[in-house]
Order: sequence, then structure tokens, then C-alpha cells
Amino acid sequence: MTFKLELKVRDYECDLQGIVNNGVYFNYLEHARHEFLLANGIDFAKLAEQKINLVVIRAEMDFKDSLKPGDAFYVEVTPVRLSKLKFGFAQRVIRASDEKLMLDAMVIGTSVNERGRPFLPAEIDGLFCA
Repeated sequence: MTFKLELKVRDYECDLQGIVNNGVYFNYLEHARHEFLLANGIDFAKLAEQKINLVVIRAEMDFKDSLKPGDAFYVEVTPVRLSKLKFGFAQRVIRASDEKLMLDAMVIGTSVNERGRPFLPAEIDGLFCA
């Protein structure tokens, strides 16, 4: 199942070159993952209150082209099971006007309990395909 979140570039997200600063893409990806979780009945903040923390352990981003101020785009999120305790989010940033791929990413994570030990609670485990 692929989730899609529509967004628009805000002027302050751009650098002196007039393009989206590379670090901002991390924010786009994270926001889309959190919205994906909410759309599937999982509140990231409530998990943290329960001492269940979802953590990123690796992120790979391949920049294909640059978004500019005012560009409408969407972020796709596809959950992927990687192992018993690791999951991935295959993510793509696509400019809406021409459907051009701007960024291709894989964000790998796990969840940890209050003692910092990896585990996957049932509600998280159920999101990921084998």
C-alpha cells in the first residue's frame, strides 16, 4: 500500500540558489511518514507517551532534481518489512506539475521500548508487508 501526501514548497525552505535546501527534504519525508502513521490509526506522539519510540537507524536519499519556491509536489510512502525488528519506508518526492521524480529515498527504522531495546508492537508490526 502506498500513501501519498500533497505539499507545496514554502519560500523559506529554499537556499541562496533558489532551490529547496537539501536538509528540508528530511522534513518532508518525516512529515509524510507521520501522516502515513496517522492515516493508519497510529499517533506518533501517543506512542512516545507510552515509551514506545520509533527511531530512524539509516536514511538513504538520491537527489534527482530540485524543487523551487511554489512547486506543488507529493511524497509517496510505501512501508517495507526488512527483518523481524527493522522496517523501511520507501519514499519518493514527485513534482506534481510534470510527475517528475525529484528524490528517491529509503528510511530504515525500528522501535525501542523504555529500556532502549528494539521490539515491534503489534500496531506497528501490522503495517509492514513481508
